Amino acid sequence: MVLGRGATRAVGMRVVTWNLWWRFGPWAERQKAILGALRELRPDVVGLQEVWDAGGENLAEWLAGELGLHWTWAPSHAPERWQHRIGDPAVGIGNAVLSRWPITEQAVLPLPAPTDVNDGRLALYTRLATPSYPVPFFTTHLTSALHASATRCRQVTALAEFVAEHRGDTPFPPVVTGDFNAWPDSDEIRLFGGYRTAPAVPRQVLLDAWEYADPAAPSHTWDPANPYVAPGRYPGARVDYIHVGPPGPNALGHVRSVRRAGDGPVDGVWPSDHAAVVADLAGPPAA
Repeated sequence: MVLGRGATRAVGMRVVTWNLWWRFGPWAERQKAILGALRELRPDVVGLQEVWDAGGENLAEWLAGELGLHWTWAPSHAPERWQHRIGDPAVGIGNAVLSRWPITEQAVLPLPAPTDVNDGRLALYTRLATPSYPVPFFTTHLTSALHASATRCRQVTALAEFVAEHRGDTPFPPVVTGDFNAWPDSDEIRLFGGYRTAPAVPRQVLLDAWEYADPAAPSHTWDPANPYVAPGRYPGARVDYIHVGPPGPNALGHVRSVRRAGDGPVDGVWPSDHAAVVADLAGPPAA
């Protein structure tokens, strides 16, 4: 499932993570707005959550075709609760990766969860073949229930072990993206990062890219300013993350900048109920 792209970028890697709100709300109009936002960002690699698949069409495949990117996706192993919410058992849901470099490996991790909150969340690993070295890239979507911090702690432990298993022998640090459904100071985020408490995997540190953000920059990716979020009356929070391992040789993978994106209407339509996060990392060289 790959499509090539001829355009090149300057040295560096632009990473985006975005929860696309599946088939909720005005999804057909949102689809065009999502494309418009991504086209403006010109990402090198994108981790996507809540990607739909229906009737032989896949949102990630369509986006990849429009943007000229390679793509792959992993469907949920238990989509029934999602399908019940929209009354359509034919629509699949999953995570996806878009990449300007070929995707040479992938693996899927179903995330552990008790029956009462288990709706088929997963993590997707891909290996990206840049001209100089492979990049281990992951995207995930954790349980969303507010009370389920203990479950998310189990999930990030499994995710950290998954990263350790697949990070491989490469100078580029692992990049982990996703909707963690957790506040930055939560037990699960601290556990996954491994530098504000003991790491889930001994000696494995995964830095929250937002540590490099302008302190004055808007950070909420679940924001009541978004009309899809406002009716719930929940407080705003940053729940979407890009995590990167410590920089490699010559600061390879260092976070140069990070910000919110997709946080306003495109041609009058808000793309998703989540804002995206975009980070510019040092390396690899342009192809």
